[in-house]
Amino acid sequence: MIRRPRRRCLFAFFVMVLPALMSCVHMLDRQHQADSIARDGGLSPLTVPAPPFTLKGYARISRPREPIVVYIEGDGLAWISRNTTSPDPTPTDPIGLRLAALDSAPNVVYLARPCQYLDLEKPLCRSRKYWTSHRFAPEVISAYNQAFQFLSSMGGGGFHLVGFSGGAAVATLAAAHRTDVLTLRSVAGNLDHVLLNRLHEVSPMPQSLNPADVASQLTNTPQLHFVGEQDNVVGPSIFQSYRRSAGDDRCIGSQTVPKASHNAGWSDVWPRLATISPHCRGGSPKP
Repeated sequence: MIRRPRRRCLFAFFVMVLPALMSCVHMLDRQHQADSIARDGGLSPLTVPAPPFTLKGYARISRPREPIVVYIEGDGLAWISRNTTSPDPTPTDPIGLRLAALDSAPNVVYLARPCQYLDLEKPLCRSRKYWTSHRFAPEVISAYNQAFQFLSSMGGGGFHLVGFSGGAAVATLAAAHRTDVLTLRSVAGNLDHVLLNRLHEVSPMPQSLNPADVASQLTNTPQLHFVGEQDNVVGPSIFQSYRRSAGDDRCIGSQTVPKASHNAGWSDVWPRLATISPHCRGGSPKP
């Protein structure tokens, strides 16, 4: 009679503690994976202040007076299932980081998204809204613009922005508020989440800004948007909607990548695609 309550207590202890321990293990696995990918690409760990967030980053700066190519990660593990949010948005396969590590440019910086790899215990991350309904909220875009101000001390001459999936939305929205973005590129980019969510019949995100709404503010910024031929998540209609919203598409180019899906097929071709410079038809890219 005495031992049974102890067994129940021990069982209850494991029920409460084991999920937290498993979460920590998974977090460490994803962190080690990211460190390995970055190390193979010659990128060193970097912590970037972006109030009210802190962003995990990696960087390789070999020519400080030249522009920086900045990669912004996708949404990561935002959802476990259609109706269940993830407790940790850290990507299980950081495609944006893989692309950054393959870029041979002298100055490359990778930025994760809010609460990825860091800050999960902070109140801002406990609500999980910054990888669901508020993933492109005004305060998120403001945070990235503060991050760019921090990065400007590491290089000179502006930024070339590259966003993967939801990271493309962040890059586009941030670029609309800056004068130092030289070019903009997206990979499987979510450039119109209003249309995308409607097509997939999932909840809208009225708290998030929409890249399609700022497309007309970027008509002079050379852009190149890569669309996966087999991408069933962010198909070509999303890019087409963004381009129509811009009106003047003289500086907006696109390229369909054969055999690429949303999360696969990019790494093999990225060393070549990364060297393609966006340009404006009938004009030159920004100096």
